[in-house]
Amino acid sequence: MWSLSKSSPAAPIARPDTWRDFGDDAFFEASTSYIPPPVRDPAERLARLRLIRSRRVGPATYLRLMAEHGSASQALEILPQIARAAGVDSYQPCPEPVALAELKAAKRMGATLLCLGDPDYPASLAGIPDAPPLLWVKGHNTLFSNPVLALVGTRNASALGSRMARSLAADLGAAGFVIASGLARGIDALAHRASLDTGTIAVMAGGLDVIYPTENTGLFHDIAQRGLVVSEMPFGCEPQARHFPRRNRIVAGLAQAVIVVEAAVRSGSLITARLALEQGREVMAVPGHPLDSRAGGGNLLIRDGAALIRNAEDVLEILGNPTAAPKRPHRPEAAQTPSTPAPQGGVEGAILAILTETPVAEDQLIRSLGQPPRAVAQALAILEMAGRITRGAGGMVARS
Repeated sequence: MWSLSKSSPAAPIARPDTWRDFGDDAFFEASTSYIPPPVRDPAERLARLRLIRSRRVGPATYLRLMAEHGSASQALEILPQIARAAGVDSYQPCPEPVALAELKAAKRMGATLLCLGDPDYPASLAGIPDAPPLLWVKGHNTLFSNPVLALVGTRNASALGSRMARSLAADLGAAGFVIASGLARGIDALAHRASLDTGTIAVMAGGLDVIYPTENTGLFHDIAQRGLVVSEMPFGCEPQARHFPRRNRIVAGLAQAVIVVEAAVRSGSLITARLALEQGREVMAVPGHPLDSRAGGGNLLIRDGAALIRNAEDVLEILGNPTAAPKRPHRPEAAQTPSTPAPQGGVEGAILAILTETPVAEDQLIRSLGQPPRAVAQALAILEMAGRITRGAGGMVARS
């Protein structure tokens, strides 16, 4: 084992003013290996939801209370006494109407509640120290029983990084792995799209009904129908910065290995890699050009001992092939990549967003952009005249 160097669609639910995200000033922080028994009583299931939604109750507090008192119902009764002992007066657990409203929101959306200890709760995730006490899921939760790989990376992917993400996700999916990621723009979204046919899991940072970023709304619905979407957060919860590391621990916890395609030295992807190390997972990374900041995080991981990945075969050599790889029907890469609108700045902005100092073929750039060849050619001419790009032999282009 190695370690990173230090350089390295429902309406929001009304909540009382005392409601805060779990884990804030939690009563207990010491981890416990206790796993609650399966929930068979609807009243106990509601009580578990109320318990984890109560103020100052994080995963550690939840498990300590469950281990010591045997049920969430009894834990809710004793919680005000624990709060008084901790110096918190007039403490009230999550009100029952708030939890019932969350259950109704889930029913409207067709989501299912999985509690830690339930047979359908993912076994790999249950084994991490701060496993989510509950998960909201929508889609095919049988994907939890398949071997999972996490594929993560930058939101501002280069042309080569985009191509690598699609190739890894498609080939590893064809080999029998389910691909998990965080539904972010860039590498995450590319990995999800490339593995829709073979199995993909999207972990949300906010509530299951709050799609972020909104540009991935169509992808979210595709995954909900053909794959699986997951969140531990309440319905209506808007994702904030502090939610993303919590989401990342789930991405890593579901997988037996985390693969970083492109990431800056200080990025959420490296947080996922660090969490994976703490959870005892394999960490792998795709190398990149030293002058490209998007490759800095991956190169740092490799320097510190992560496996260098060039293709799916490198991953399979390390992890083994979970199943006989089925033959994947040949489809041109352009047919797999849906046309996407250019970001602000038009086609020129889209080109500058993915080009790096590493030259790429113009036809590959066109496929990555998903824009008409004529529009790309015109934009390249404008950028070349402005000195923003350079052309090389063989139709290669690079950022100046």
